Amino acid sequence: MANEVYGNLPPCGGDVPEGQRGVFNLTLPASFPTSPRAFPVKPLFRIPLLVALALIVAFGAGIVSTVSALKATVGFGAIALGPWVAFPDAQTENTDPYAKAHRARAGKLLYGGAEGLQFTAAVDSSGEKLSSGCSYDVTGTTPPARFWTLYAANAADQPLKADPGLPSAINAWTVLRKSDSTFVIHVSPAAQPGNWLAIRRSGPFKLVLTLLDTPTAGSSGLIDLAMPAIVKTGCPDA
Repeated sequence: MANEVYGNLPPCGGDVPEGQRGVFNLTLPASFPTSPRAFPVKPLFRIPLLVALALIVAFGAGIVSTVSALKATVGFGAIALGPWVAFPDAQTENTDPYAKAHRARAGKLLYGGAEGLQFTAAVDSSGEKLSSGCSYDVTGTTPPARFWTLYAANAADQPLKADPGLPSAINAWTVLRKSDSTFVIHVSPAAQPGNWLAIRRSGPFKLVLTLLDTPTAGSSGLIDLAMPAIVKTGCPDA
């Protein structure tokens, strides 16, 4: 059924006296909407809202990815010697922006190129992740250095604290060596004879080996150096 709309229609000449106004009859199709709700008006703030939402997502994703990258590595230029990894360029003025940001975020003062070099190992020599519920033997010898230290750390690079009175670190002066100058260091939550590095059962961990006053830090043949092996000897809790 057609919709009929009545109203006053002035002539083309403009306003006319009231008595001369005509009445028109306009017939509309039945499908023509007459309700104001049938003509939706787009919100004026839809586009700015979408732009703001896109910016929030972009900035949020960028911040999360950057923080994740800083937590995952100290920069580029990693040198891997078996399970041991070092970043010799992280302590030089030519380091990449990620290494600089990582250093600033951690608030660490790294060794100079002629002072030392730090190696970390999060896996053993077979490539399996180090677990504080297992025991490991660190065997062999270190590259030439006036002094070196070895300790266990968590994922945040914080030293693992052993129970009071237990050895939580070993260095070049306290290690017991064999006749050929090699050593065997037992990394275990249970007491071990000889060189024992005590750790607590707290999940994954990493070993940190720091070489001080060593020509290794400035050596271009770093990849040819021999590093101690890390061998799993058992997991009592497995």
